[in-house]
Amino acid sequence: MLIVHEVMGRNCGWLTGATAKAYRDWLDTRTWLPEIGLTREAWDVHAVYVPEMALDLDAEATRLKSVMDTIGNVTIFLSEGAGTKEIVAQMEAAGEEVARDAFGHVRLDEINPGAWFAKQFAAKLGAEKVMVQKSGYFSRSAAANSRDIRLIKSMTDLAVDCALRGEAGVIGHDIERGNVLRAIEFERIAGGKPFDTGEPWFTDMLAAIGQSA
Repeated sequence: MLIVHEVMGRNCGWLTGATAKAYRDWLDTRTWLPEIGLTREAWDVHAVYVPEMALDLDAEATRLKSVMDTIGNVTIFLSEGAGTKEIVAQMEAAGEEVARDAFGHVRLDEINPGAWFAKQFAAKLGAEKVMVQKSGYFSRSAAANSRDIRLIKSMTDLAVDCALRGEAGVIGHDIERGNVLRAIEFERIAGGKPFDTGEPWFTDMLAAIGQSA
């Protein structure tokens, strides 16, 4: 079986990487029963694809085919913007029209990256079953966990304090100021900031799953 988890992130892969890491950390807290086929290897993440990294589809297919043959399934965590250039190039080469929004951005909901990757890999891996999950839908419908609640409370408390002081900005952890939770100046907020794929926690995760950085 091939499972593709499509995570939000048109231009930035941080959320996909952080989600994959959080999931793998959760796996470390589970008890496994390999004697009945319940193994961590089968439940693990086997590939993480983000927009900031080039993807050699054939090389990855060869690597993942070995995983499929060994444990019987492959799980991929995919940023919705990963591989967009490759998908668009293939569509245009086939004479297909690529839908774009008013700003010229490719309409990801119409090209459906998760389904595209699933189709490419399914044939190469010999997958008998394929499942594509859009994790954002599940996240929005899920109840907040204790970590979410602590984060929400800390941010709203600070937002009220800043408002009472007349201090403007966007409440968030400022990575350029020691990751301190503060009201970040509006002029410093901009979209499209790339994820640093050289972060040690990310490269360590890729090494652990056997994927080249």
